[in-house]
Amino acid sequence: MVRNSKGFTLIELLIVVVIIGILAAIAIPQFASTKEKAFDASAKSDIRNAMSAMEAYYTDNQVYATNALGSGNFTTSQGITISSAGSAAGYAITSTHASSSNSYHVTVGSAGGTTQGRILKN
Repeated sequence: MVRNSKGFTLIELLIVVVIIGILAAIAIPQFASTKEKAFDASAKSDIRNAMSAMEAYYTDNQVYATNALGSGNFTTSQGITISSAGSAAGYAITSTHASSSNSYHVTVGSAGGTTQGRILKN
């Protein structure tokens, strides 16, 4: 009896499906953390842009804007919430992305202390 052995056996197909499942189980959590890192990078980027807007306002007016958004030189990215407070001596800015559990802040001027000008995670 002649047997034609074209194609794959059921065991071979099951082994391939199991290997793909294992690879997917490893890759999906990595993807989720990558998304969170991207949201955090967006929040940090908006803080840097707000800092630039505050410094530009200071250059023109010799006082910091009471609000980075009110300086007229800054618009937030999608999903970012910025809060800021400024005075003649300095400013503080906090940034959070709606899809991230992290928030970041920076303080410049008299209230900055030893972390002045560095973006820190809350």
